[in-house]
Amino acid sequence: MGKKITIDTIKSAKGRTPLVMVTAYDALFAKLFSPYVDMILVGDSLNMIFAGKSDTLSATMDQMIYHTKAVCAGARESFIVFDMPYGSYTTKKEALQNAMRVYKETCADAIKLEGGKEKAKLIEHLCKNGVAVMGHIGLLPQHVRGEGGYKIATDKDALIEDAKALEEAGVFAIVLEGTKSEIAKAVSQSVHVPIIGIGAGKEVDGQVLVGSDLLGLFEDFKPKFVKHYLNGAQLMKEAIAQYSKEVRDKTFPTKDHSY
Repeated sequence: MGKKITIDTIKSAKGRTPLVMVTAYDALFAKLFSPYVDMILVGDSLNMIFAGKSDTLSATMDQMIYHTKAVCAGARESFIVFDMPYGSYTTKKEALQNAMRVYKETCADAIKLEGGKEKAKLIEHLCKNGVAVMGHIGLLPQHVRGEGGYKIATDKDALIEDAKALEEAGVFAIVLEGTKSEIAKAVSQSVHVPIIGIGAGKEVDGQVLVGSDLLGLFEDFKPKFVKHYLNGAQLMKEAIAQYSKEVRDKTFPTKDHSY
């Protein structure tokens, strides 16, 4: 890569080149990811990864803005998406105020919010006021308590209706989470904007994974749709254990590591 990814780049990938999206929460990982991915999502999953919470619901705008600033400082090429936290877009006025705050206080390129056709008017309002919006349908993590847990979306007609409503409202792309591959394929074929899957099979326009999941750093649980591309947690434990041993037996630092 090298050039900055834009909305036009993302839109034009529909049906052509699969889009790669990953979450990041700091400048270090953002800098490592950026040359290889199209989009970085500063996800509210940071509430679980960084804060150790059981879900994403208590993430705040202040938290999200803090981490987005860090990601923007590290990622030069990728398109940066700010995940709007739970309770930050309950009304058109509130959503626009918070979205404007994102644009004023960070270098994020777009925001993402959860919801289907019931959010269409709100999304339309944001888009008409110059905010780039990514939709999110299917399994909605911010609805976990109201839904009584994480439940796979199985109503194909409802998902297609949601996708079309969000496309008409002005989104440039849609995350589709937690559904069967054949349903995801039908949803992707029903709209002209890219569908980014997570736990939705490969018959879509791209994929998103949580960075700490794909690196094998998060050990609390492993969703079925996650693939570990690195045994990161074990490698880190081994490195820290070796460091601790060398400090205690005084084999570190050596002359090579001393002034």
